[in-house]
Amino acid sequence: MAENKLHPTVSKFKEFVSSHPHIIQEVRDGRATWQELYEDWYLLGEEDPRWTTQKEAIHSDKPAAENVDTGAGALVNQFVTLAKKMDPAQLQSHLYNLSQTLGTIQGLINQFRSAPPPQQPRPEIAPPPQPFPFRKD
Repeated sequence: MAENKLHPTVSKFKEFVSSHPHIIQEVRDGRATWQELYEDWYLLGEEDPRWTTQKEAIHSDKPAAENVDTGAGALVNQFVTLAKKMDPAQLQSHLYNLSQTLGTIQGLINQFRSAPPPQQPRPEIAPPPQPFPFRKD
């Protein structure tokens, strides 16, 4: 029932993905998003070499058992992979902005710590007037 409400091109893309399971793995691995893949499929078509080269690249890699990492080695591999994908100029820009923000926050905290709240001297409090004046007759 939900498929009837989908746009026809989306239904065709779903069929295309089901016939190319390497696309699903690409999304799971974080190499692409569904939106990117759909746009590529829509613009390039099903016969584009992008779809076959990726499929061959996936199959030519190590066997699936060797791709599975466990423990600290997997974490190190993830960091190395992320480091390869990073743009050094963009990373430096983000770190500079973070440094500036932390400096500003530290400055505000130091301002509030070093300046104690001003104490106003208390005036001498006079006794309140009597509400019922008593007079002697």
